[in-house]
Amino acid sequence: MAAERIGSLIRHLNPGSSLNAIQSKNGDDVVITLAVRTPLTKAKKGGFKDTSLEYMIYALLKEVRERSNLDPALVEDICLGNVSDAKAAYKLRAAALAAGFPNTAGASSVNRFCSSGLKAIADIAHAISNGSIAVGVACGAENMTIGGDALDKPFDEAVVSQSQEAADCMQPMGWTSENVSRDFNLTREELDKYATESFRRAEEAQKAGWFDDEIVPIKTKVKGPDGELKEVTLTRDEGIRPGTTAEGLSKIRAAFPQWGPTTTGGNASQVTDGAAAVVLMKRSLAIKLGQPIMAKYVGSTIAGLAPRIMGIGPSIAIPKLLSLYNVTLADMDVVEINEAFASMAVYCRDKLGLEWEKMNPRGGAIALGHPLGATGARQVVTGLSELRRTKKKMLLISMCIGTGQGMAGLFVNEQL
Repeated sequence: MAAERIGSLIRHLNPGSSLNAIQSKNGDDVVITLAVRTPLTKAKKGGFKDTSLEYMIYALLKEVRERSNLDPALVEDICLGNVSDAKAAYKLRAAALAAGFPNTAGASSVNRFCSSGLKAIADIAHAISNGSIAVGVACGAENMTIGGDALDKPFDEAVVSQSQEAADCMQPMGWTSENVSRDFNLTREELDKYATESFRRAEEAQKAGWFDDEIVPIKTKVKGPDGELKEVTLTRDEGIRPGTTAEGLSKIRAAFPQWGPTTTGGNASQVTDGAAAVVLMKRSLAIKLGQPIMAKYVGSTIAGLAPRIMGIGPSIAIPKLLSLYNVTLADMDVVEINEAFASMAVYCRDKLGLEWEKMNPRGGAIALGHPLGATGARQVVTGLSELRRTKKKMLLISMCIGTGQGMAGLFVNEQL
């Protein structure tokens, strides 16, 4: 205990030592050895519209097994982030077995709304760190063609009558977006400007081929206008809209006029199907197995806030995470904040004083899409790819979470 207090004091006296400690290499570090994702496709009308959740997971896990060059018998647990499918754990288990992972590997699903994919990574990382397992796969997947996160009926009156914040947990996300705009005086023009830049960055990244090393091609079937299923191979994100301008976005009508005028289909995240996955183990084991070490998982945290302004969660979770490791935003090279809505993205950027160049350099969910349970893992995959391309070091991931929460995670790039 005394040693910990002394170490903490030394870090505060010499902040640079904290960054050095984060970037140092130790055999017990939890590391990522593979990080891949599917293309993100438009829900209800895109490449995965006729694909089941279990097939999407199966197709991705098959790629994970083949690309990892890892004996699948070494994988002890697979955790899936998913929001809208109550049977996700069943489907993951079947998909993992079909993909070639033996029945000795466990399977589970987690739901922390938009951060479910990041929570899956954190849960697997913590299990490895405490010795519960040695090798795990964390993934996130969402079939939003089938469903989203909307409530099908109000909460029990005995619950919501006890607290306004309890009642606020029923507010749809679009409503909370308008609350953020109204409470913090954000204009429609600011949000459209932000969204325009997200589309521009994603278009640039796609044209330059920057997504190519993170996306694995997925074969599936799509039903055509004639009702016939046709086999296709999906290789590219579908939501990017080339040539998007602020003027064009300004002409889109408000999506939730009953709650406010600022949030639209052009400055909010797209409803999307997709999946992402990472393989984790300790550094010592990765070296022993000859596995490529892509990144180090440093840690993560969760923070709560008022449900009615749930979108500003990253502005609370990020400072909390940075304080845990005594580092600053200036130490971060890439910051991926989920663009659930431009309202929350603009607020968090400005509240944190974050350099816009560092934030979502390849665009975010407004342009790429937001498959709820997958996005937290997708951001890690994309962020690590960007760090490799730019030969930079530190990656910070954060997102807002429905019902008023924020989550953040910290990673170190090791492929320099």
